[in-house]
Amino acid sequence: MEKSQVPEPKSISGLKIASLGSGSKGNATLIQSEQACIMVDCGFTLKETELRCQKLGFDLASLSAILVTHEHQDHIKGSGPLSRKYQVPIYSSQGTFLSGKFGQPYEYFKIKPYQDFELGDLTIIPFNVPHDAREPCQFVIQVADRRLAILSDLGKITEPIVELLATCQGILLEMNHDYEMLMNGPYPYQLKQRVGGSLGHLNNQQSLDLLAQLDLSQLSLVVATHLSEQNNCPNLVKRQLNDVFADSAVEYHVADQTEGLYWLDFS
Repeated sequence: MEKSQVPEPKSISGLKIASLGSGSKGNATLIQSEQACIMVDCGFTLKETELRCQKLGFDLASLSAILVTHEHQDHIKGSGPLSRKYQVPIYSSQGTFLSGKFGQPYEYFKIKPYQDFELGDLTIIPFNVPHDAREPCQFVIQVADRRLAILSDLGKITEPIVELLATCQGILLEMNHDYEMLMNGPYPYQLKQRVGGSLGHLNNQQSLDLLAQLDLSQLSLVVATHLSEQNNCPNLVKRQLNDVFADSAVEYHVADQTEGLYWLDFS
């Protein structure tokens, strides 16, 4: 895309959010405030990450930090090269770091679940999730009195997760698969068991059940993420979210694997 054709990001106060892409072929999310910009996961090659950021009109030289949820390739692949080229620190759990998949990052900071830390005007709250990785975690990002949760790559919802999400006004929420599509689809039996198990990925109904436990009057934004290209359908997810939010003021979107999601205002 020619530089002159790149649309300018929205001018906002608070937070703006964009997805470079979301799914089994790669995940990366940009969250920008007035004082900081973080990338949560980088599951694309460095070249692909640069191309996708260009389409979003985002300059990687302004990146403050890379937060990595766990060591699976669709979340970690480009993190080390991005850190080294742009001299950006990586934050992750020790288990994720010990996977060795970063190589030697420019700078590394160990994080622990429920031990908050700050990046500019952002407060980051890591929390652990049930997933088949070394020490997986997800994040709540807070600026002023606004909280955004990133919840992906987990096989079940726990009570501490529900309690934490009840304090959030926005959620990037995994809706990985439709259970019937997964069970009747082409995956080998063992892979079906892994994806659909308690250490795998949330199906649509699990995520809808989670939303049913929350006070929708406190929510303003929900983005469905990590949709399986084989075992889910964006139109199905949109219909299901519309059923939940039809009588509310909640804005909802579906993040695409190829196109990602252009900047959203979360101010």
